[in-house]
Amino acid sequence: MIIEDDTIICNELSKLLENNNYETVILNDFKNAFNEILEASPDLILLDINIPFINGKTLLQNLRKVSNIPVIMVTSINQETDEALSISYGADDYITKPYNPTILLLRIGAVLRRTKTNYNTNANLFTYKDLEFDITKGTIKKDNIEITLTKNEIIIFSYLLNHQNKIVSRDELITAIWDTADYINDNTLTVNINRLRNKLKEIGYTDAIDTRKGLGYILS
Repeated sequence: MIIEDDTIICNELSKLLENNNYETVILNDFKNAFNEILEASPDLILLDINIPFINGKTLLQNLRKVSNIPVIMVTSINQETDEALSISYGADDYITKPYNPTILLLRIGAVLRRTKTNYNTNANLFTYKDLEFDITKGTIKKDNIEITLTKNEIIIFSYLLNHQNKIVSRDELITAIWDTADYINDNTLTVNINRLRNKLKEIGYTDAIDTRKGLGYILS
């Protein structure tokens, strides 16, 4: 998947990759980038830092909360701090523009070889009781009923599932979703929790998320 707002560069990258036997998809809806990535479920992402509506590093941070899809940062910003931050946020590699096409292809091949044992479609498929939670699709499914979750609902459910049977504080969830525990309307988290609860109820999990007054929430 190519995430780049320069149409010419996108087309050049796509042509280069397809000429070397890769299938490509170009992200067009930058406002909905997170959900577009999960829906496409790519094997690797080429991600520019300076993209509309959301900084590439922020998008990478959000993605890493729910997925280990390999990401190579492709950017015109040649600064060590950006490279260091990108790697610390979970990028698998970093290359600056203008780049040598052969070097880019070699790096793509190296990342795919290095990550193929750790990443596959099942790596993002989880179960909760007899419910199937597919992070890449952003869905919860039971029998023939499949329900789509929003980005915030995916992050909340992922976090609670990773801490199942343990109390998770509201501050932990706020930080997981918005990367800060400050300046967030307390009601915003409550709204997201309630929406997730309602979706779980639709497939038979009425009391999945319990509120522990003064402490937080627990998925049991």
